[in-house]
Amino acid sequence: MDGLTIISHAVVIGESGVFGAFQSGWPLATWEPLPSGRCYSTIQIYTFCTASRGSAGETMLPEIPAEQFATALDRCAEEVLAEARLVGPPVDSILLAARLGMVTAVDRQMQGRARFVRLGGAGAEGTILIGPEPRRERRHWAVAHEIGEAVAHRVFAALGVSPSEAAPAAREMVANALAGRLLLPAAWFASDARQCDYDLAALKARYSTASHELIARRMLELSAPAILTVFDHGQITWRRTNLPGWPPRLSPAEASLWQAVHRDGHARHECGEEWTLRGWPVHEEGWRREILRTEISDDFS
Repeated sequence: MDGLTIISHAVVIGESGVFGAFQSGWPLATWEPLPSGRCYSTIQIYTFCTASRGSAGETMLPEIPAEQFATALDRCAEEVLAEARLVGPPVDSILLAARLGMVTAVDRQMQGRARFVRLGGAGAEGTILIGPEPRRERRHWAVAHEIGEAVAHRVFAALGVSPSEAAPAAREMVANALAGRLLLPAAWFASDARQCDYDLAALKARYSTASHELIARRMLELSAPAILTVFDHGQITWRRTNLPGWPPRLSPAEASLWQAVHRDGHARHECGEEWTLRGWPVHEEGWRREILRTEISDDFS
């Protein structure tokens, strides 16, 4: 059926209520991890969305297999970097934009981080305007995102999807994914991550234009089974795994290592029979963040 999107919802229900909700494999909302030794029911709901067109004639991006989508993104980022003759990290997104024929300028009145404009009309050279952002990593991310917006049509073409029929949310999703791959290209990053044994500090030193969190999240897209947890001011703000299902509750060993990193401000590393724990502080004036990576042994994943 032309223009049909299938969205899968799963709701997990236990004795005391709803524990979580997922859409197409991604958590919409999660509560407490499922305690063991209890009975649960899972309700699977499929929503069939036809191509309802608004005034702009847009529809949602049809669902694409994750591997196909990732391959299209990786190839697009690789092509763009090759065109700009960038052959290794760190990726300077402002230099990348210049080599692609785009001008980058600071707009000190801008409220957002960046936007792509053609100041001389439709046929003019593209210009990326960036706001007065003091953080280097955020400036590079903002420019990389706008480059992603400019070349997103290549990804849509590779997937056989018309950009004119994709909703703005779909184009934004593609631009975000491309930005991460431009700053942390798949082939380079996977090789470097293995060589430095997934050490976040070492990867940050090599990919200095990417933030600690972006690097950590990209590590989760690699094949090594792991759980990633981000703490801000002593609270878990993000916890995901690349293993099937959702990550379990923070274990006592994870909590102990995180508390030590939070307290002392030094990276820590502990090994167990089934896991390896690594924690890194990202402490700045007025902000205390810690990133915890729980690596699962292949024998137990």
